[in-house]
Amino acid sequence: MRRSQLFLKTRKDISKEEVSRNAQLLTRGGYVNQVMAGVYSYLPLGLRVLTKIEQIVREEMNAIGSQEILMPALHPREIWETTGRWDAVDVLFKLKGAGDRDLALGPTHEEVVTPLASTVINSYRDLPQAVYHIQTKFRNEARAKSGLLRGREFRMKDLYSFHTTQEDLDTFYDRVMAAYMKIYRRIGLGERTFITYASGGTFSKYSHEFQTLTDAGEDIVYEIPGHTDVLGVPERFGINSEIIEDQEALAGILPNYKAGDEAKLVKHKAIEVGNIFKLGTRFSKACGLTFADRDGKPQHPIMGCYGIGPSRMMGTIAEILSDDKGLVWPDEVAPFRVTLINLKTSDASTTQAAESLYTALQQAKVDVLYDDRDTSAGEKFADADLLGCPWQAVVGPKGAEKGVVEWTNRKTGAKQELPVGQWPW
Repeated sequence: MRRSQLFLKTRKDISKEEVSRNAQLLTRGGYVNQVMAGVYSYLPLGLRVLTKIEQIVREEMNAIGSQEILMPALHPREIWETTGRWDAVDVLFKLKGAGDRDLALGPTHEEVVTPLASTVINSYRDLPQAVYHIQTKFRNEARAKSGLLRGREFRMKDLYSFHTTQEDLDTFYDRVMAAYMKIYRRIGLGERTFITYASGGTFSKYSHEFQTLTDAGEDIVYEIPGHTDVLGVPERFGINSEIIEDQEALAGILPNYKAGDEAKLVKHKAIEVGNIFKLGTRFSKACGLTFADRDGKPQHPIMGCYGIGPSRMMGTIAEILSDDKGLVWPDEVAPFRVTLINLKTSDASTTQAAESLYTALQQAKVDVLYDDRDTSAGEKFADADLLGCPWQAVVGPKGAEKGVVEWTNRKTGAKQELPVGQWPW
């Protein structure tokens, strides 16, 4: 993509209302544009990042055997009354449709997916099943703030699984947990992300949240030392602050727990970037979903629910993986892998060398943003740092004469000169 043709305008100053770091950087870089509090347009660069994050999520969900579908965002009141949640969910957007019909915009999809499953599930032979979708969700947040971290309209992957036994659910649940951690590692958040015990609410004894450590976070988690994951691999686990004073819960989580041990745990601020629940039969019973077991007796499937927010993860990356110059995207989610800078568009040999490199990168299937604008070198460098692509390739008159390109790693700042046609990775 040529920068001169891109639907993009970087900014030096933005509204003082955008107080969070991720909102400031993403807005200044032309990735998003705020429509109102908690609602954003994704511009070309922002959509490229969001799409790459969602593709990583999709790949890891497919890898554990779940299947992608797409459910509607517009829901009739009746299905929410069936589960008793029409009045119980305080963030539910409610609206009137034709004929004065009560409707809602979906913040989650248990009420849709459970009746849907009844069209497929009749016998134990039809189980287990796991389906997911990636969709725009709506929540009427009273305090929409922190850029992409707390929105009224946002992107969500929600996965729902159906099982004959608790043991089968437990096995799949652990596979999702491992898949989520793989997602966080791929998008650059793995080292900072905890698996955190949280309240299970009305569904189960515990749920699990995935919390990424940052001073910008609104949640408090307590790190459990010496913990391993479900495969026995050392992993960072924690306890959410909402259950830290629950003695019974702590005794079930901490080995050899003694009263007061919680005071020894390390306290962190964090952003929740995912959560998973064991729903049991709460929704299958409410919606009348049954299957015939091996004896022909009707049973309710045991369900699990697994959420992860691509737009929130995008905001979290911007919040954490950035510096005083701008964004620093990891390779797998960057809008482009390379920003190519032509230092002197008025010089024919420089432009010829830059155009040749641009063509070579495209032919090598490397995503490249070519800054071909007739503007100062200082502005091009500042914009390249703000946009945060992993590599900057600089072509100037001296380099064109010698047949070399200066490559800079955005994360480390390391520079090297390479002949045209050679890449630093």
